[in-house]
Amino acid sequence: MGFWSTLTGIAPVFMLIALGYILKKSGFLPLNVWGPIEKFAVYVLYPGFLVPAIWHANLSGASAGAVGLSVLGAALISALLAISLRPVLKVTGPTYTSVFQGLIRFNTFVFIPVATTLFGEGVMNMAAVGLSVLIPTTNFIAIVVLAKWGEPVGGKTHDGSLISLLWVVIRNPIFAACMLGLALNFLKVPPTPVFDAFLQSLGEAAIPTGLILAGAGLSFAYVAARPWLVSAVSVYKILIMPLIAWGLCYLLGGDQLAQGVAMMIGAAPSAAAAYVLARHMGGDATFMAGVVAITTTASAVTMPLLLWVFYLVS
Repeated sequence: MGFWSTLTGIAPVFMLIALGYILKKSGFLPLNVWGPIEKFAVYVLYPGFLVPAIWHANLSGASAGAVGLSVLGAALISALLAISLRPVLKVTGPTYTSVFQGLIRFNTFVFIPVATTLFGEGVMNMAAVGLSVLIPTTNFIAIVVLAKWGEPVGGKTHDGSLISLLWVVIRNPIFAACMLGLALNFLKVPPTPVFDAFLQSLGEAAIPTGLILAGAGLSFAYVAARPWLVSAVSVYKILIMPLIAWGLCYLLGGDQLAQGVAMMIGAAPSAAAAYVLARHMGGDATFMAGVVAITTTASAVTMPLLLWVFYLVS
């Protein structure tokens, strides 16, 4: 698959992101409506997509297992890198939390339509394994880091106890949706046509809504404040992390499709939800917005570029 054909194939994904940016910047919709739309997406649409995707995934396949372990390994390596940089980086606690999130978080709603476009609908079973491992893990780690180094929001503080941290994590709707999907999967709860159809309708709305919200949340205004740090975090996230995931999947015996899926998960831009989390838990939301903006726009080129290199050497 050539670079330009790949770029053309995923162009609609980034056109939806661009649409969201234009709608927000033009004032076509009042600013006060974006918050409720975001809340609706996070608490209703996203879980409606994630629960059935993980519920019905085959978590026992050999290559699927390689995908899950490789993306988890890449995230943990990135987390360890972030922790090792803490004494070196001369930044405040809130900014550090956003550096941390920028290195490990990924945008599910950019990866999914890109992956299905490039590899076909059948890839979702394998991708769901990676998502079911990565989403709960990265959300949990990010929330713990924010609870420790973020600033108190609205006078609320975290006492640092295990119960306090677990309560923060459990209240996160994305984490809760992943846990519910895993529970249904492990308990082998059979699908129900009516409920599945309901969740499918929510899931179909989640993808375009998530992409439009990702575009609406883009902000380049704060990149100039810390250009080198934003650039370093962004380059690592969309160029180095995917290579780590690819390499780990290869070492774990994943086939070519599994390696491509693992690489594309790693290549996805930083999550727009990371900005929301930073804003609500005392992180540096403006820095996070810069990382999300740069990784999202640059990934329109880096994702097809990485896939082109992947097919050349594999």
